[in-house]
Amino acid sequence: MSRVNKGSESPLQVTSPPASFLSGEGEGERRAPFPNPSDEERVKRRASALSLAYNLLFTAAKLIAALLTGSMSMLSEALHSAADIVASTLAYVGVRAASVPPDERHPYGHGKIETLAGFGESILLFLMVLYLIGEGIHRLIRGVELQSLELGLAVMLASTLTSLLIGQYVLRVGRRTRSPALLSNGQHLMVDFWTSASVLLALLLIRLTGWTPLDPLLAIGIALWLLRGAWRLSTQAFHELIDQRLPDEEIAHIDRVIRSDARVISYHNLRTRRSGTMRYIDLHIVVPAEWSLQQAHAVADELEKRLERELSPAQVVIHVDPYDPLKAQQ
Repeated sequence: MSRVNKGSESPLQVTSPPASFLSGEGEGERRAPFPNPSDEERVKRRASALSLAYNLLFTAAKLIAALLTGSMSMLSEALHSAADIVASTLAYVGVRAASVPPDERHPYGHGKIETLAGFGESILLFLMVLYLIGEGIHRLIRGVELQSLELGLAVMLASTLTSLLIGQYVLRVGRRTRSPALLSNGQHLMVDFWTSASVLLALLLIRLTGWTPLDPLLAIGIALWLLRGAWRLSTQAFHELIDQRLPDEEIAHIDRVIRSDARVISYHNLRTRRSGTMRYIDLHIVVPAEWSLQQAHAVADELEKRLERELSPAQVVIHVDPYDPLKAQQ
């Protein structure tokens, strides 16, 4: 049981949390959370749709350029972008499915669908690593003959710039909404930026020097970088699927809110988890035994609304226990 000692600090670092965790944004972003959940869902859907449109357009462009230039590196990049289409589709479907309101069979909503989409995309990242390393070694052994490099350079330049702009936008929306699917999808787009840039650089240097091994060497380097991102995304999604508690800074914020209410004697049995972007919080508070049910309910209701507002989106359930001196001594 965590006793509320007025004037003393909690062992959980009772300080106001940084504004960034409340909005779900990364460092340097200070925007407030979406005031309306429907606005958040609209922004998430727009980001996922934009990502899907980019992948469809540039996968076709890379494939056509690869066929015209005979470039194996561009063909591998086209296949890499095709995998991004699958990832973008998973993100789009996951975001839409997760936004469906709770129903009789799913009283906690469908938020885990979004987490599952993020986990599925991380698996695609692992597969890309295997493909890029294997293809890179294959090209090192066989070599690559290129034709019409001007066309390849133009397509890869456009792909590099566009993937950077859209990837940063999707990541920004993903951080702001704490969407696992969009974060994973944004990571895919940034991988596409780096792989496109590597192919662009390889094509440029090959045109200048004629040394074709540059292309597979850069592809292998990107694959190793991709491996780190795939591991991070998969572990994050896995922990959410098995209901890991909220981050320490959010637990500390809950602790501060409860302790700031002078009417609460103590609290215990705090349990938290996340499903998609929704936080679920439940705990027990201890109030004076002589209070009426109406008084106790009013305090619990006020704390629930405050936590739901400050940790939005969140669902909070607070159970009220009367003060028992015998239990307090345990």
